[in-house]
Amino acid sequence: MENDSQPPALEPAMTAAGFRGVLLFAALVIGSVVMTAAPLTKLERQRLVAHLEMTENWLADEVWGLSGEQVRFRPAPGAWNILEVLDHLIVAGPIYWQDLEKALKAPPSDKGRPDKDADVLWYGIDRSQRQQAVPAEKPKGDLRDLKVGLEAFHKLQARMLAYAKTTDDDLRGHIVERERCDAYQWLLLISTHVQRHILQIMEIKADRKFPHPR
Repeated sequence: MENDSQPPALEPAMTAAGFRGVLLFAALVIGSVVMTAAPLTKLERQRLVAHLEMTENWLADEVWGLSGEQVRFRPAPGAWNILEVLDHLIVAGPIYWQDLEKALKAPPSDKGRPDKDADVLWYGIDRSQRQQAVPAEKPKGDLRDLKVGLEAFHKLQARMLAYAKTTDDDLRGHIVERERCDAYQWLLLISTHVQRHILQIMEIKADRKFPHPR
């Protein structure tokens, strides 16, 4: 789902601030199992909404106030810059939504993979396993302005949040084929995917060559 060619490096202060919320969510779901088909419980909805809100606000905080030079800084040949990371999220978001809609239109199934919700959350924390974005989800190169990109991202997140807050769909009973997870986990995976790229942005900002105001 992503391009992660730069070496991992995190700013300690940012890491401590960001991971407090992440670890809380992980603690909430440790030991939970894939549930049988049923509408969302109150706790499931709270967890999903809280994670979506966390990643939306966290991303905005990470890129706030960055200059044009900073968002275009490329830590290594072939690596994405911050603007391209945001471009990828904007490109991929509608595709992931279509995957969700397709799953919900299909007949109910209990043949998803036996992952726990905690495994999905761990995907957002552990970047030791890097992946390459599929061609359709790579940055298009059309994004030129950080503010415009954030507005587009917020619009996508608002749609996800509105759905998560109100849906009565049987998310546990429908499978998203590309990951063989249930639709609830897919929505959670969309948010943890954002989280992985927030960590990628942090790594870019922590690069010793990253431009800082003079």
